[in-house]
Amino acid sequence: PQHPSTHGVLRLEVCLQGETVKYVIPHIGYIHRAIEKMCEFDTYAQIIHLTDRMDYLSAHMNNEAVCLIVENALQVEVPERVKYIRTILDELNRLASHQLWWAAFGMDLGALTTFFYGLRDREKILDIFDESFGSRLLHSFNTPGGLMHDVHPNFQKRTKEFVKYFRKKLPEYKQLLTDNVIFHQRSKGIGFMTKETAIAYGVTGPSGRGSGYSCDIRKYAPYSAYPLVKFEEKLQTEGDTFARYLVRMDEMVESLNIIEQLVDNIPQGDFTAKMRPVLKLPAGEYFQRVETARGELAIYLVSDGNKTPYRMKFRTPNFSNLFVLNEISAGYKIADLVAISGSLDLVIPDIDR
Repeated sequence: PQHPSTHGVLRLEVCLQGETVKYVIPHIGYIHRAIEKMCEFDTYAQIIHLTDRMDYLSAHMNNEAVCLIVENALQVEVPERVKYIRTILDELNRLASHQLWWAAFGMDLGALTTFFYGLRDREKILDIFDESFGSRLLHSFNTPGGLMHDVHPNFQKRTKEFVKYFRKKLPEYKQLLTDNVIFHQRSKGIGFMTKETAIAYGVTGPSGRGSGYSCDIRKYAPYSAYPLVKFEEKLQTEGDTFARYLVRMDEMVESLNIIEQLVDNIPQGDFTAKMRPVLKLPAGEYFQRVETARGELAIYLVSDGNKTPYRMKFRTPNFSNLFVLNEISAGYKIADLVAISGSLDLVIPDIDR
Protein backbone atom coordinates (compact mmCIF):
# COMPACT_ATOMS: atom_id res chain seq x y z
CA PRO A 1 0.00 0.00 0.00
CA GLN A 2 1.17 3.54 -0.78
CA HIS A 3 0.08 6.71 0.94
CA PRO A 4 -1.25 9.17 -1.67
CA SER A 5 0.83 12.05 -0.32
CA THR A 6 4.13 10.13 -0.48
CA HIS A 7 6.27 11.55 -3.26
CA GLY A 8 8.64 9.60 -5.47
CA VAL A 9 6.95 6.21 -5.06
CA LEU A 10 8.38 3.42 -7.23
CA ARG A 11 7.92 -0.31 -6.73
CA LEU A 12 10.48 -2.70 -8.14
CA GLU A 13 9.40 -6.32 -8.42
CA VAL A 14 12.68 -8.25 -8.40
CA CYS A 15 13.14 -11.93 -9.22
CA LEU A 16 16.21 -13.31 -7.45
CA GLN A 17 18.25 -16.46 -7.61
CA GLY A 18 20.03 -16.32 -4.29
CA GLU A 19 21.34 -12.75 -4.30
CA THR A 20 21.60 -12.51 -8.08
CA VAL A 21 19.00 -10.47 -9.96
CA LYS A 22 17.27 -12.46 -12.72
CA TYR A 23 14.94 -9.65 -13.82
CA VAL A 24 13.36 -6.41 -12.57
CA ILE A 25 9.82 -5.23 -13.29
CA PRO A 26 9.19 -1.56 -12.39
CA HIS A 27 5.64 -0.75 -11.25
CA ILE A 28 4.75 2.89 -11.76
CA GLY A 29 1.65 5.09 -11.60
CA TYR A 30 1.32 5.48 -7.82
CA ILE A 31 1.36 9.28 -8.12
CA HIS A 32 -0.11 9.73 -11.60
CA ARG A 33 -1.88 13.11 -11.65
CA ALA A 34 -3.04 13.34 -15.28
CA ILE A 35 -0.93 16.45 -15.91
CA GLU A 36 -1.18 16.11 -19.71
CA LYS A 37 -4.98 15.96 -19.49
CA MET A 38 -5.09 18.90 -17.09
CA CYS A 39 -3.15 20.96 -19.65
CA GLU A 40 -6.16 20.77 -21.99
CA PHE A 41 -8.15 22.84 -19.49
CA ASP A 42 -5.46 25.33 -18.39
CA THR A 43 -4.12 28.46 -20.01
CA TYR A 44 -0.48 28.50 -21.13
CA ALA A 45 0.52 30.56 -18.09
CA GLN A 46 -1.18 28.05 -15.78
CA ILE A 47 0.49 25.03 -17.43
CA ILE A 48 3.89 26.29 -16.25
CA HIS A 49 2.89 25.56 -12.65
CA LEU A 50 2.09 21.94 -13.53
CA THR A 51 5.53 21.31 -15.04
CA ASP A 52 7.18 22.20 -11.72
CA ARG A 53 5.68 19.03 -10.32
CA MET A 54 7.11 16.62 -12.90
CA ASP A 55 10.88 16.57 -12.39
CA TYR A 56 10.82 18.88 -9.38
CA LEU A 57 14.64 18.99 -9.32
CA SER A 58 14.61 20.47 -12.85
CA ALA A 59 11.65 22.77 -12.21
CA HIS A 60 13.15 25.86 -13.84
CA MET A 61 14.10 23.96 -17.00
CA ASN A 62 10.64 22.38 -17.25
CA ASN A 63 9.07 25.84 -16.93
CA GLU A 64 11.36 27.18 -19.62
CA ALA A 65 10.35 24.44 -22.08
CA VAL A 66 6.70 25.56 -21.92
CA CYS A 67 7.68 29.21 -22.30
CA LEU A 68 9.89 28.46 -25.32
CA ILE A 69 7.19 26.51 -27.17
CA VAL A 70 4.69 29.34 -26.59
CA GLU A 71 7.16 32.05 -27.57
CA ASN A 72 8.18 30.21 -30.74
CA ALA A 73 4.55 29.60 -31.70
CA LEU A 74 3.73 33.30 -31.24
CA GLN A 75 7.06 34.34 -32.81
CA VAL A 76 7.90 36.43 -29.75
CA GLU A 77 11.51 37.53 -29.30
CA VAL A 78 12.30 37.70 -25.59
CA PRO A 79 14.77 40.35 -24.32
CA GLU A 80 18.46 39.39 -24.20
CA ARG A 81 18.43 39.95 -20.45
CA VAL A 82 15.85 37.18 -20.10
CA LYS A 83 17.95 34.72 -22.14
CA TYR A 84 21.00 35.29 -19.96
CA ILE A 85 19.11 35.02 -16.66
CA ARG A 86 17.22 31.90 -17.79
CA THR A 87 20.45 30.17 -18.76
CA ILE A 88 22.20 31.04 -15.50
CA LEU A 89 19.19 29.73 -13.57
CA ASP A 90 19.18 26.58 -15.72
CA GLU A 91 22.75 25.82 -14.70
CA LEU A 92 22.19 26.69 -11.04
CA ASN A 93 19.20 24.34 -11.12
CA ARG A 94 21.34 21.63 -12.76
CA LEU A 95 24.01 22.06 -10.08
CA ALA A 96 21.46 21.88 -7.25
CA SER A 97 20.02 18.71 -8.81
CA HIS A 98 23.42 17.05 -9.25
CA GLN A 99 24.39 17.99 -5.68
CA LEU A 100 21.31 16.26 -4.30
CA TRP A 101 21.94 13.24 -6.55
CA TRP A 102 25.55 13.02 -5.30
CA ALA A 103 24.44 13.39 -1.69
CA ALA A 104 21.78 10.66 -1.94
CA PHE A 105 23.83 8.34 -4.17
CA GLY A 106 26.67 8.17 -1.65
CA MET A 107 24.24 7.70 1.22
CA ASP A 108 22.45 4.84 -0.61
CA LEU A 109 25.78 3.03 -0.78
CA GLY A 110 26.56 3.61 2.89
CA ALA A 111 28.59 6.85 2.75
CA LEU A 112 26.38 8.99 4.98
CA THR A 113 28.82 11.92 5.01
CA THR A 114 28.09 12.73 1.35
CA PHE A 115 24.51 13.58 2.28
CA PHE A 116 25.64 16.31 4.67
CA TYR A 117 28.25 17.73 2.27
CA GLY A 118 25.94 17.73 -0.76
CA LEU A 119 23.03 19.36 1.02
CA ARG A 120 25.33 21.90 2.67
CA ASP A 121 26.40 23.18 -0.75
CA ARG A 122 22.94 22.89 -2.34
CA GLU A 123 21.57 25.24 0.31
CA LYS A 124 23.74 28.02 -1.13
CA ILE A 125 21.87 27.77 -4.46
CA LEU A 126 18.46 27.46 -2.81
CA ASP A 127 19.17 30.65 -0.86
CA ILE A 128 19.82 32.47 -4.16
CA PHE A 129 16.53 31.13 -5.54
CA ASP A 130 14.68 32.08 -2.36
CA GLU A 131 15.96 35.65 -2.45
CA SER A 132 15.26 36.22 -6.14
CA PHE A 133 11.84 34.62 -6.53
CA GLY A 134 10.65 33.47 -3.14
CA SER A 135 10.80 29.75 -3.80
CA ARG A 136 13.44 27.11 -3.13
CA LEU A 137 12.20 24.15 -5.17
CA LEU A 138 9.15 24.84 -7.36
CA HIS A 139 9.83 28.13 -9.08
CA SER A 140 7.32 29.14 -11.79
CA PHE A 141 9.59 32.15 -12.29
CA ASN A 142 9.49 31.82 -16.08
CA THR A 143 6.44 33.14 -17.90
CA PRO A 144 5.71 33.26 -21.64
CA GLY A 145 7.69 36.26 -22.88
CA GLY A 146 10.15 36.47 -20.02
CA LEU A 147 10.22 36.35 -16.23
CA MET A 148 7.67 37.02 -13.49
CA HIS A 149 9.82 39.94 -12.32
CA ASP A 150 13.46 40.94 -12.35
CA VAL A 151 16.02 39.10 -10.26
CA HIS A 152 17.10 40.44 -6.88
CA PRO A 153 19.82 43.14 -6.92
CA ASN A 154 22.11 40.69 -5.07
CA PHE A 155 21.66 37.97 -7.72
CA GLN A 156 24.91 38.52 -9.62
CA LYS A 157 26.98 39.05 -6.48
CA ARG A 158 25.67 35.94 -4.71
CA THR A 159 25.94 33.79 -7.84
CA LYS A 160 29.60 34.74 -8.30
CA GLU A 161 30.26 34.05 -4.62
CA PHE A 162 28.70 30.60 -4.99
CA VAL A 163 30.79 29.73 -8.06
CA LYS A 164 33.97 30.70 -6.22
CA TYR A 165 32.85 28.76 -3.12
CA PHE A 166 31.81 25.59 -4.93
CA ARG A 167 34.98 25.31 -7.03
CA LYS A 168 36.87 24.90 -3.74
CA LYS A 169 34.43 22.24 -2.52
CA LEU A 170 34.63 19.94 -5.55
CA PRO A 171 38.02 18.52 -4.44
CA GLU A 172 36.25 17.40 -1.24
CA TYR A 173 33.72 15.49 -3.37
CA LYS A 174 36.60 13.86 -5.23
CA GLN A 175 38.43 12.88 -2.06
CA LEU A 176 35.33 11.66 -0.26
CA LEU A 177 33.67 9.55 -2.97
CA THR A 178 35.21 9.75 -6.45
CA ASP A 179 38.60 8.40 -5.30
CA ASN A 180 37.15 6.09 -2.64
CA VAL A 181 38.32 2.48 -3.16
CA ILE A 182 35.13 0.99 -1.68
CA PHE A 183 33.02 3.17 -3.99
CA HIS A 184 35.08 1.95 -6.98
CA GLN A 185 34.32 -1.65 -6.02
CA ARG A 186 30.60 -0.84 -5.78
CA SER A 187 30.39 1.04 -9.09
CA LYS A 188 33.07 -0.01 -11.59
CA GLY A 189 31.99 -2.74 -14.00
CA ILE A 190 28.47 -2.68 -12.53
CA GLY A 191 25.31 -2.00 -14.55
CA PHE A 192 26.95 -1.97 -17.97
CA MET A 193 24.96 -0.19 -20.69
CA THR A 194 26.17 -0.11 -24.30
CA LYS A 195 25.71 2.93 -26.51
CA GLU A 196 23.34 0.90 -28.68
CA THR A 197 21.22 0.00 -25.63
CA ALA A 198 21.06 3.64 -24.55
CA ILE A 199 19.84 4.68 -28.02
CA ALA A 200 17.37 1.78 -28.27
CA TYR A 201 15.75 2.66 -24.94
CA GLY A 202 15.92 6.43 -25.50
CA VAL A 203 18.18 6.96 -22.49
CA THR A 204 19.33 10.58 -22.56
CA GLY A 205 21.14 13.01 -20.28
CA PRO A 206 24.14 11.94 -18.17
CA SER A 207 22.85 8.35 -18.07
CA GLY A 208 23.13 8.12 -21.86
CA ARG A 209 26.34 10.10 -22.10
CA GLY A 210 27.97 7.65 -19.68
CA SER A 211 27.71 5.14 -22.54
CA GLY A 212 29.27 7.49 -25.09
CA TYR A 213 25.89 8.60 -26.52
CA SER A 214 26.20 12.27 -27.56
CA CYS A 215 22.73 13.70 -26.88
CA ASP A 216 23.04 17.10 -25.20
CA ILE A 217 20.16 19.29 -26.43
CA ARG A 218 22.14 22.38 -25.37
CA LYS A 219 24.55 21.46 -28.20
CA TYR A 220 22.20 19.98 -30.80
CA ALA A 221 19.28 22.43 -30.50
CA PRO A 222 20.60 25.37 -28.45
CA TYR A 223 18.12 27.76 -26.86
CA SER A 224 18.21 30.89 -24.65
CA ALA A 225 21.87 31.97 -24.18
CA TYR A 226 23.48 28.58 -24.89
CA PRO A 227 24.58 29.60 -28.42
CA LEU A 228 26.67 32.36 -26.77
CA VAL A 229 28.72 30.19 -24.39
CA LYS A 230 31.52 27.68 -24.81
CA PHE A 231 31.26 24.40 -22.95
CA GLU A 232 32.01 20.74 -23.48
CA GLU A 233 29.54 17.90 -23.70
CA LYS A 234 30.97 15.44 -21.20
CA LEU A 235 31.07 11.81 -22.36
CA GLN A 236 32.34 8.55 -20.89
CA THR A 237 32.58 5.36 -22.92
CA GLU A 238 32.76 2.68 -20.20
CA GLY A 239 28.97 2.57 -19.80
CA ASP A 240 29.02 1.37 -16.18
CA THR A 241 27.71 2.91 -12.97
CA PHE A 242 31.01 4.72 -12.35
CA ALA A 243 30.95 6.24 -15.87
CA ARG A 244 27.49 7.69 -15.28
CA TYR A 245 28.77 9.07 -11.99
CA LEU A 246 31.77 10.75 -13.66
CA VAL A 247 29.60 12.44 -16.30
CA ARG A 248 27.59 14.23 -13.63
CA MET A 249 30.71 15.23 -11.72
CA ASP A 250 32.21 16.68 -14.93
CA GLU A 251 28.93 18.41 -15.76
CA MET A 252 29.05 20.32 -12.50
CA VAL A 253 32.35 21.89 -13.57
CA GLU A 254 30.90 22.77 -16.99
CA SER A 255 27.85 24.38 -15.33
CA LEU A 256 30.18 26.61 -13.30
CA ASN A 257 32.01 27.55 -16.52
CA ILE A 258 28.75 28.49 -18.26
CA ILE A 259 27.62 30.62 -15.32
CA GLU A 260 30.98 32.44 -15.21
CA GLN A 261 30.74 33.35 -18.90
CA LEU A 262 27.29 34.93 -18.44
CA VAL A 263 26.96 36.33 -14.94
CA ASP A 264 29.10 39.46 -15.49
CA ASN A 265 27.57 40.14 -18.90
CA ILE A 266 23.83 40.16 -18.18
CA PRO A 267 22.44 42.93 -20.44
CA GLN A 268 20.33 45.72 -19.05
CA GLY A 269 16.74 45.96 -20.24
CA ASP A 270 13.27 44.56 -19.69
CA PHE A 271 12.64 41.28 -17.90
CA THR A 272 9.73 40.42 -20.20
CA ALA A 273 8.46 41.08 -23.70
CA LYS A 274 5.07 42.70 -24.18
CA MET A 275 2.46 39.95 -24.15
CA ARG A 276 -1.31 39.90 -24.47
CA PRO A 277 -3.26 39.13 -21.28
CA VAL A 278 -4.83 36.04 -22.90
CA LEU A 279 -2.52 33.95 -25.08
CA LYS A 280 -3.97 32.04 -28.01
CA LEU A 281 -1.55 30.05 -30.15
CA PRO A 282 -2.22 29.84 -33.90
CA ALA A 283 -3.78 26.51 -34.88
CA GLY A 284 -1.09 23.97 -35.65
CA GLU A 285 1.47 21.58 -34.18
CA TYR A 286 4.53 22.70 -32.20
CA PHE A 287 7.57 20.96 -30.73
CA GLN A 288 10.26 22.05 -28.26
CA ARG A 289 13.16 20.31 -26.51
CA VAL A 290 15.33 21.31 -23.54
CA GLU A 291 18.13 19.58 -21.63
CA THR A 292 17.08 19.00 -18.02
CA ALA A 293 19.34 17.59 -15.31
CA ARG A 294 18.24 14.08 -16.34
CA GLY A 295 18.08 14.38 -20.11
CA GLU A 296 15.79 15.41 -22.92
CA LEU A 297 12.41 16.92 -22.07
CA ALA A 298 10.36 17.33 -25.24
CA ILE A 299 6.93 18.93 -25.58
CA TYR A 300 4.55 18.21 -28.45
CA LEU A 301 1.64 20.66 -28.56
CA VAL A 302 -1.43 20.76 -30.79
CA SER A 303 -3.36 24.05 -30.82
CA ASP A 304 -6.79 24.68 -32.29
CA GLY A 305 -6.47 28.43 -31.81
CA ASN A 306 -8.07 28.62 -28.36
CA LYS A 307 -6.52 29.83 -25.10
CA THR A 308 -5.93 26.22 -24.00
CA PRO A 309 -4.08 23.50 -25.95
CA TYR A 310 -6.09 20.89 -27.81
CA ARG A 311 -3.45 18.31 -26.82
CA MET A 312 -0.15 18.45 -24.97
CA LYS A 313 2.34 15.59 -24.69
CA PHE A 314 5.46 15.59 -22.51
CA ARG A 315 8.36 13.30 -23.41
CA THR A 316 10.06 13.11 -20.04
CA PRO A 317 13.60 11.74 -19.63
CA ASN A 318 12.98 9.67 -16.49
CA PHE A 319 10.36 7.43 -18.15
CA SER A 320 12.82 6.16 -20.76
CA ASN A 321 15.72 6.07 -18.30
CA LEU A 322 13.79 3.85 -15.86
CA PHE A 323 12.88 1.09 -18.26
CA VAL A 324 16.47 0.26 -19.14
CA LEU A 325 16.88 -0.86 -15.51
CA ASN A 326 16.06 -4.53 -16.17
CA GLU A 327 18.47 -4.61 -19.12
CA ILE A 328 21.43 -3.35 -17.09
CA SER A 329 20.63 -5.04 -13.74
CA ALA A 330 20.10 -8.68 -14.75
CA GLY A 331 22.98 -10.87 -13.62
CA TYR A 332 24.22 -8.50 -10.90
CA LYS A 333 23.69 -8.76 -7.14
CA ILE A 334 20.71 -7.28 -5.29
CA ALA A 335 23.10 -4.82 -3.58
CA ASP A 336 24.30 -3.72 -7.05
CA LEU A 337 20.70 -2.86 -7.97
CA VAL A 338 20.87 -0.02 -5.42
CA ALA A 339 23.99 1.40 -7.09
CA ILE A 340 22.64 0.94 -10.62
CA SER A 341 19.28 2.61 -9.95
CA GLY A 342 21.06 5.42 -8.09
CA SER A 343 23.33 6.02 -11.08
CA LEU A 344 20.24 6.66 -13.27
CA ASP A 345 19.19 9.53 -10.96
CA LEU A 346 15.45 8.91 -11.28
CA VAL A 347 12.77 11.37 -10.19
CA ILE A 348 9.55 9.38 -10.08
CA PRO A 349 6.86 12.11 -10.49
CA ASP A 350 8.47 12.82 -13.86
CA ILE A 351 7.66 9.21 -14.87
CA ASP A 352 4.07 9.22 -13.60
CA ARG A 353 3.17 12.79 -14.59
